Amino acid sequence: MESWSEGIAKLHARFGHRFGRSEPRERALDYLTGLLAPLEKKNGWTLAEQVGQLRPDGVQRLLNHSDWDENAVRDDVRDFVVETIGAKDAVLIGDDTGFLKKGTRSAGVQRQYSGTAGRRENCQIGTFLAYACAKGRALIDRELYIPQSWTDDRERCRAAGIGDEVPFATKIEHLKWMLQRAIDAHVPFAWVTADEAYGQAKHFRVWLEERRVAHVLATKVNDTVVTTGGGDARVDELIAKAPRQAWKRISAGAGGHGHRIYHWARVAIRPVWEDGFGHWVLARRSLTDPTEIAYYVCYGPVTSRLKDLVKTAGARWQVEECFQMAKGECGLDHYQVRLYRAWYRHITLSMAALAYLTATRATEAEKGAAETTVKTSYPSASRRSAG
Repeated sequence: MESWSEGIAKLHARFGHRFGRSEPRERALDYLTGLLAPLEKKNGWTLAEQVGQLRPDGVQRLLNHSDWDENAVRDDVRDFVVETIGAKDAVLIGDDTGFLKKGTRSAGVQRQYSGTAGRRENCQIGTFLAYACAKGRALIDRELYIPQSWTDDRERCRAAGIGDEVPFATKIEHLKWMLQRAIDAHVPFAWVTADEAYGQAKHFRVWLEERRVAHVLATKVNDTVVTTGGGDARVDELIAKAPRQAWKRISAGAGGHGHRIYHWARVAIRPVWEDGFGHWVLARRSLTDPTEIAYYVCYGPVTSRLKDLVKTAGARWQVEECFQMAKGECGLDHYQVRLYRAWYRHITLSMAALAYLTATRATEAEKGAAETTVKTSYPSASRRSAG
């Protein structure tokens, strides 16, 4: 427990200078510690009780009114993730998740489709960027979706702390902002992936290509691409023409029930490949139901192998694991705030808690691997004596 507390304090020290005064700085450490505590609910009341406060006033002040830079803290958390698990072959994953809410005053809340609930609910939607590699995965950026019904009503926005300078932006635009911040910060990564809500947007794919960002993006069955002959074709029609030997049985990575094995095939597209990058349509087919096929549009180095594209496509599920852990262990969805900036502050501290868990797990895994290496590399004392 002493080591655990020391580790949290070290993470907090990385962004402690982002707070204008000592009181919110110390409150942020309490908040971060509470988010990592074994509490069933991690809201203002329970977090206050965790540190011996009778009321949540201090916690609410930290999120709503205290002087600190939550975006700078976000960047500090991202840098911590890169330092602890960063790798050149990492994948950046974009996705959104819903936060069920009551009432109409929380920033951006309305009845809208939530993938979390699988239906339309009264909720807020957050767009996130996850970082995933062999050592682990964590959330490194976030944006709150503000529907146009809100941005068309500036008085309502002001009441929720949404400034006039905040425009309406789609979730795809949010992902562009977050990816650009990662690029500008020189975050090491090799690929970007996202589901079809993002991948079917041709302007997003063009945006990535303009920056030479390799990607494997899910898309809809009737999406069209430019073929090697220069004409347009549907992705499903292209894949249907692929020869039988083009399909390979490959694992997309380990899942909750073992390896996720499918049949995969790719077809080259585009008449011209430039700057050493190529273009493909990738398909994933169920082993048990050949009619169940998912499609991806891919762009990457011409040396990319089929299994490289498959590995990237399979990496997308790691953002779901981030959401599950962040909500289950770090209080990502336990907040009780209404103001726009307060949402960002809570989410950022929750991301910091998740980053700490990720770093701790990676460190313990390395220790275990090192111990295993030592045990298998050197004979025991009794064996040496016998020799």
